[in-house]
Parts: sequence; C-alpha cells; structure tokens
Amino acid sequence: MRVGLFAVGRLKSGPEKDLAARYFDRFAKAGPAVGLEFTRVAEVAESRASNAETRKREEAALLLKSLADGSILILLDERGKGLDSEAFANLLGSYRDQGKRDLTIAIGGADGLDPSLYDRADATLCLGKMTWPHQLVRTLIAEQLYRAVTILSGHPYHRV
Repeated sequence: MRVGLFAVGRLKSGPEKDLAARYFDRFAKAGPAVGLEFTRVAEVAESRASNAETRKREEAALLLKSLADGSILILLDERGKGLDSEAFANLLGSYRDQGKRDLTIAIGGADGLDPSLYDRADATLCLGKMTWPHQLVRTLIAEQLYRAVTILSGHPYHRV
C-alpha cells in the first residue's frame, strides 16, 4: 500500500525538516517488507483568501485533487480519535490487508480543515489533545509511520 502525506504549508529548512526527513527515510526503507511504500510529501502553499472559510475550502480542493482514486484519507485534527502506536499500526495494517492501494494522511492549514473533508475521510485522528505546530506534527507523524512499520514487522524499536 502506498502511503503519502499531504500538508498545507511548506516546511522550511531546519532541524524539524531534517528530523521529519530522517523518519520518512526510515519508513521508506523498512516499509516494503511489510507491504507499505512511502510515496511522497505533497506540500501546498497556504491559501491567500481573505477569510478562513474560503481558505479552508481552497486547501480542501487541492487535497481532494491530489488523492488517487479510491485512496484512504486520514485527517489529522485535534478533535480526532486518539490512538496509541499499536492501534495506529494495526489501522494501517488493516487497510493494507483489505487490499487498499493508496493512503494519504492530511495535515490542514492554520485555519484547520474544511468540513467537507470529514465526510470524505476514512478516519480522523489526533496526536493528543494539545495543539501542535505543523512542523512538529509532520515530524510526529513521520516517526509514527516508521514506528508502525517496526510494530508490524516485530522489530524491537517499539518497546512498551
């Protein structure tokens, strides 16, 4: 199953980008052994519209345009369901085992996600109840993707 990330906003050079890249690289190298292939991080610029609703709608249109037909869509949202690492790994494994070909994890812009995306999403998850800067969210999800691969493969990286 091909796994990609869609992010509103561009990550500037620096330690956050380097750390996220390190975990995406680990995921890309370890994932194929368990049937998960890292495709890409699709970054789009934040909308310049004058109001939040229009910005969210424009960003949602870019996300929907980037999705492959039949792609699983997981939204990251502070109001989403909280999963531990093993449950997240099992969710990815479940989609893979159902024969799903593509999965996209989406990080919205500063204004959040357009309401229409929640209807399209297969899951809405949170990385905790706190609000996180987008740079850290990207790093956190990259690490969790790598951790999911290690859980699914029985690698000792994940210790409880």
